Amino acid sequence: MNDTQARPADTEASLLVPVRMVNEWVYCPRLAYLMWVEGEWGDSADTAQGRRVHKRVDQPSGTLAHPEDGKSDQLQQARSMMLASECLGIIAKMDVIESRSDMTATPVEFKKGKRPHLPKQAFEPERVQVCAQAMILEDNGYTVKEGTIWFAGSRERVRIVLDEELRQLTLKSIKGLREAARLKKRPPPLIDSPKCPRCSLAGICLPDETYLLQNGGKNSIRPLNPAYDSALPLYIQTPGARLKKSGGRLIIEHKDGDSVKRLKEVPLIKVSQVALFGPITVTTPALHALMRQDIPLAYFSMGGWFLGQTSGVGNGNVAVREAQYRTAFNPQASFKFAQSLVAAKIQNSRTFLRRNWRHDKAMRNDKDESAKKAILKKMQILIQKSSQTQTVQELLGIEGEAAACYFANFDNMLAQNSQDGFHFSFQTRSRRPPTDPVNALLSLGYALLTRVFSSSIAITGLDPHMGLYHRPQHGRPSLALDLMEPYRAIIADSCVIGVINNGEIKPKDFITNGKACSLKNSGRKAFIRSFERRLEQEVTHPIFGYRVSMRRLIDVQIRLLSRYLQNEMLTYPHYLPR
Repeated sequence: MNDTQARPADTEASLLVPVRMVNEWVYCPRLAYLMWVEGEWGDSADTAQGRRVHKRVDQPSGTLAHPEDGKSDQLQQARSMMLASECLGIIAKMDVIESRSDMTATPVEFKKGKRPHLPKQAFEPERVQVCAQAMILEDNGYTVKEGTIWFAGSRERVRIVLDEELRQLTLKSIKGLREAARLKKRPPPLIDSPKCPRCSLAGICLPDETYLLQNGGKNSIRPLNPAYDSALPLYIQTPGARLKKSGGRLIIEHKDGDSVKRLKEVPLIKVSQVALFGPITVTTPALHALMRQDIPLAYFSMGGWFLGQTSGVGNGNVAVREAQYRTAFNPQASFKFAQSLVAAKIQNSRTFLRRNWRHDKAMRNDKDESAKKAILKKMQILIQKSSQTQTVQELLGIEGEAAACYFANFDNMLAQNSQDGFHFSFQTRSRRPPTDPVNALLSLGYALLTRVFSSSIAITGLDPHMGLYHRPQHGRPSLALDLMEPYRAIIADSCVIGVINNGEIKPKDFITNGKACSLKNSGRKAFIRSFERRLEQEVTHPIFGYRVSMRRLIDVQIRLLSRYLQNEMLTYPHYLPR
């Protein structure tokens, strides 16, 4: 067991509590619960530095002294030793244990920072951690007079007094964590705590956001940490290409006759997802590396259809899936969410249409400002009607009517640019197959969006295939289709409008085969570039007020959904840009 990234609890009483989690419980009960009970983990610069400090002591060496050794005064050191106490119900991988054959021992805990100038030499969580280690040693027959912490930042060794007060606090903390795990009750977030901004799980815990939505906007929201993630998706579109791994890098190569050409080389830590279009080969070492790093591998057809994805074990948070299934199997609860989802989709479609309506195109089609207002008013009425529906069939009807209204006016957002006598136009939505260039772009955009949501949902611990509005169907990521509905216009359609109006896509980038129209490699690459730019574009969250990339915002919204499903908030706050 890694005492830094603890394995989630899978039983109520029999599983031993890692001492590191007792430390976290004293520091922040919610953090300990997320890490140990729900199996959440987030890396940061602080956690990476902590691993570097522990690198030396994480190599097991030495043994504990014992009277049979016959070395009564010689000090022995054991590094990275795992010991447990069944009586206390705790287990620890101790950095260093100094012991003598007279059965006396001292636990030595390594910390990355500097010694705090406090009367008791260390903060309470660290003192509890050392005390718990000492109590484990005592339960294994050793006499422990004191504990020790080595602060690597200031290169100081400090003594921890194991008094009765500290022992009682340690026992109370162990009991508190075990009780929370037994009850499966996540502790509330800390309120405006200075601990939160640098916490590696801040983006998972969402303390400020959760408290705001629980209490009607009575506290301020601090920017997410981190607001930007340097890891980006890797797209591979060259037919016959091969993805392999070498060291900590992913290498894309292509065989051309008897020679092998290296197309690209990317550090693994810079990759968030991998997307393969068409016949691409992946070596087993590369696949294993992606799984170990929880980097999803998505498969698309050459035409851009999302076929599925491969991932590692992923998030083991069973509690959030239980909450998802309870909501999905509750007709009233799932219908309530579906109503808000359809309303959000129509609202965002209306906003996008209002923002991008081109008056030059409208006048050419004899449409004036009053016609535009009439269309927007109709969509506003449909938003109101969606909340008044009584059945799923009625809701589907409202959604279909709004989609028909939206796509009937989609052409009014396209510029009149003429390229070699050809101009892009849109008449009606056709999917299987797309029959014109605009529909081909829309289909690719929705396929890419499905991949984004499927990956983010799986990372959160939710089941991408168990929908709340789209009913479960074999092989269909129903929850991803649910959650992407409000984002179709503001992400996928936005990219389609952008690449056409800005001239990034040309008529030569398409190929027609019978009734089917699809993108060539050049067109697909241009559209993917636009799609990724859109995801990296920073937006202001309308509720929380901070600026984050659209990619990060999607992660936040899915995390909030998990909190909503687990009853930490009464309503789910859909993203509704103004």
